[in-house]
Amino acid sequence: MNDGACESPASLLQVSTSQTEAPGSDGKGPQGAACGGGSHRLLGIMAALRPLVKPKIIKKRTKKFIRHQSDRYVKIKRNWQKPRGTDKRVRRRFKGQILMPNIGYRSNKKTKHTPPSGFRKFLVHSVKELEVLLTCNKSHRAEIAHSVSSKNRKATVERAAQLAIRVTNPNARLRSEENE
Repeated sequence: MNDGACESPASLLQVSTSQTEAPGSDGKGPQGAACGGGSHRLLGIMAALRPLVKPKIIKKRTKKFIRHQSDRYVKIKRNWQKPRGTDKRVRRRFKGQILMPNIGYRSNKKTKHTPPSGFRKFLVHSVKELEVLLTCNKSHRAEIAHSVSSKNRKATVERAAQLAIRVTNPNARLRSEENE
């Protein structure tokens, strides 16, 4: 199952000892993480700026699906609603009409919810939850939850820097020293 990329952080709570060796290691012992060597943690810096495995994200359609006749009438908003009328050309899929969303536009399961950076988000509510991302910091990054106070947020950002875990929103709700 482990093909160089980490599983989801929630499933990492049941990581067995056989998965603690890095892929491609010579088998002489654990390298410090399930997703690669841990030597960058000794230096205390972010060694890798790119994810371990970055699959190509293909969007089958980037334009929004708009509602039929929303360009004609102001009272009809642009938000998609399926046409249900008996005579609607869009519902009957006539040539030259607005396209309707269907299953063929679905994203790939492996790349769904993956931002362009390649790191998947993992919602963190406390400093303790950062430990789950320790073994998977090359494929996931932390996102601090909205309900976390600024005091705990600051502690979480500092601990993430020590563990070499990227945070998507490190500056959210943090005031600088001069403003206080």
